[in-house]
Amino acid sequence: MAIKSNDSTTAVVGSGLTYYSGITNFKVVAVNPTLSELHEIGVKYKTEPNYTINLGGEDFTKVVFWLKNDDLTTSLEILMNSSLRISQNDKPQWMNSIGQTTFSDVAPMENPNLSWWKEAGTHKAIKGEEKLIAFTQAWANVASGDEVVYDTLAKIAKGDVAELKAVVKLLEKNEVRLMVGVRTSDQGKTFQTVYDKFFGRVSPARDEYFVRKLNDPKYGAFNADYNTDLQWGPYIPEVVSVTPDPAPALALDESEDWS
Repeated sequence: MAIKSNDSTTAVVGSGLTYYSGITNFKVVAVNPTLSELHEIGVKYKTEPNYTINLGGEDFTKVVFWLKNDDLTTSLEILMNSSLRISQNDKPQWMNSIGQTTFSDVAPMENPNLSWWKEAGTHKAIKGEEKLIAFTQAWANVASGDEVVYDTLAKIAKGDVAELKAVVKLLEKNEVRLMVGVRTSDQGKTFQTVYDKFFGRVSPARDEYFVRKLNDPKYGAFNADYNTDLQWGPYIPEVVSVTPDPAPALALDESEDWS
């Protein structure tokens, strides 16, 4: 007799892919990798990845960080280009060398309402810069008030990510704490996605900051499905309970013998 058995709770038929959701730690293993580099980290793309996209007539570079832990390999995409980021009120965004950011008609150090602003490295920010810096601060575990500056930011925005690749090697032992969800496209394709409104540090793991951002009705929405307890693990879709229509009452035939 030869029987290769499994525990009854183990899905072996029709289980499909396992999708994950929740908050957990990841290592950054690549940025804008080639096809062969993707294969090295276990991502089985068939063609060379494209790191440009046009949205609304505007060209963007896709800065794609590949993330890995024991359960999942997924990616975070940051869209960048060299144009200035302008608010809906036509105010430019400003940043400095420690990652502070604000929108202001004049340089922040000239704005009396921004007395907290540190002047070093003050400049007008380009699109995607704030998100890249915020991600780097969490990933590199930059202390409050310390510098976080990319020397080749203009090149990065145009697709030359050599400096970012160097940082991936420099921080190969670091981890960043992220929230992951599950999305289904209009074409019916299901895929993992990473929340990009907040990036957390491993220590201390202040997961309440994710909750605070998610609860921001204007800027915090996560366009994905996820387990509402935010605990890391396989994603369990909510099951909608369907109550069937009551069966019609049977008409009794009084002439039938029921005895």
